[in-house]
Amino acid sequence: MNISTRSGGYAGTLALTGLAPLVWGSTYAVTTEFLPPDRPMFTALMRTLPAGLLLLALTRKAPHGEWVWKAGILGALNMGAFMPLLFLAAYRLPGGVAAVLSSAWPLFALLLAAIVLNERLTVRKLLAAVIGIGGVGLVVLRASAALDTLGVIAGLGAAASMSAGVIMTKRWGRPEGITPLAMTGWQLTAGGLMLVPIALGIEGAPPALDGRAIGGYLYLGLIGTALAYAIWFRGLARANATSVAFLGLLSPLSAAIIGWAALGQSLTPLQVLGMAIALGGTLLGQLATAPRKTAPAPETAVAASTAV
Repeated sequence: MNISTRSGGYAGTLALTGLAPLVWGSTYAVTTEFLPPDRPMFTALMRTLPAGLLLLALTRKAPHGEWVWKAGILGALNMGAFMPLLFLAAYRLPGGVAAVLSSAWPLFALLLAAIVLNERLTVRKLLAAVIGIGGVGLVVLRASAALDTLGVIAGLGAAASMSAGVIMTKRWGRPEGITPLAMTGWQLTAGGLMLVPIALGIEGAPPALDGRAIGGYLYLGLIGTALAYAIWFRGLARANATSVAFLGLLSPLSAAIIGWAALGQSLTPLQVLGMAIALGGTLLGQLATAPRKTAPAPETAVAASTAV
């Protein structure tokens, strides 16, 4: 009874955590349909700093002691470095190539988890990551896709940054009494403050915003960032880091489905096959990284058998 309850709770945690990358998959559609063009750094800034300040105001919890620099590092990895690199890759590469590069981050997470968290690196885990990346490739890659050196470096850098952020978040946890919402606010604020000079230095003054752009930024900031990251960090606190990392493969699949359903983009049988393969890799990753069930001690087993 206890084992099945724990297993169900773990699966429920992963299911809820998977909502975050599904929501992140809407970023491409919102960006192309609602936001000003060619302003990736400003968009990254608007996704992070306002949401971070709002969460700080709501939770009324500020980092102190060693958590000042820890929150700064996590904010840099998960937000301040990841988002500019991701947008740079998206603007310099075809969307499919950028998506495949970003989907490589379970591989980085597996390697970092082995080094930092002493998690065992197995062939099954690596195979799951390769299958997942291959499935994503079938969904998003096109034969005409071209490569750009800086874009490829940025895409791999984004994957490595997010992986490092996941692993270090898992290693450090969070202070006692601090909720995932407050922790999310710390990181969003730290990352957003890093992005202010980057956005101003590269793109200059903010663009004029109409109602559609304001609505798009509100959605990305509140739903796609504040809420999604709070769910993500909650799951990361309760599940294996590598299990959570594999859920990131859901994001490009979500983007493809939204593009088909909302933007009228094509969805071929090969892409559907790729989705099935990517989902298979995600599931295999969960099976390979889930905590092992342990048999109860004899005394516990006897007590459980006599309980009504």
